[in-house]
Amino acid sequence: MTIIGCHELPREVLREAFKFLLDEEVDLLCPYLEIREWPTDSQVIVEGETGDFMGVLVEGKLSVHKRTDFPGRYTLMAVLEPGSLVGEVAVLERGKRNSTVITTEPCKLLILSSDSMEALLLDNQLLGIKLLKRIIHVLSLRFRNTNDRLARLL
Repeated sequence: MTIIGCHELPREVLREAFKFLLDEEVDLLCPYLEIREWPTDSQVIVEGETGDFMGVLVEGKLSVHKRTDFPGRYTLMAVLEPGSLVGEVAVLERGKRNSTVITTEPCKLLILSSDSMEALLLDNQLLGIKLLKRIIHVLSLRFRNTNDRLARLL
């Protein structure tokens, strides 16, 4: 895994990752972020481990897997593409991860740690709230999709 700074990404990539923010707000957010790179078939997040960061996928694809009741068996829950949030619950609560996230090709993610989120909320409340609203929006969409899928099964 390689780590580089947020400002090293092209402006277009940052705009795509943070469509809901103004350019000036992205500039204010960058000091709280770092870029991490993973090769293909790497575990970015592991189900059951304690989470302390979320990511915004800026390059590559990720697959999200959930453990089943059968040892060594997983269910594919989602395939994430650039612009997707991953592990966002970890910046709200530092609980155990509820799924495993694996790179299906080389990936770059903008990483926001739980500590950085707390610092952002102290340093720039309006920007922190905007980011929290985005996280809530994503969680709401995922919850709605899960309800729809469950209703089709019943």
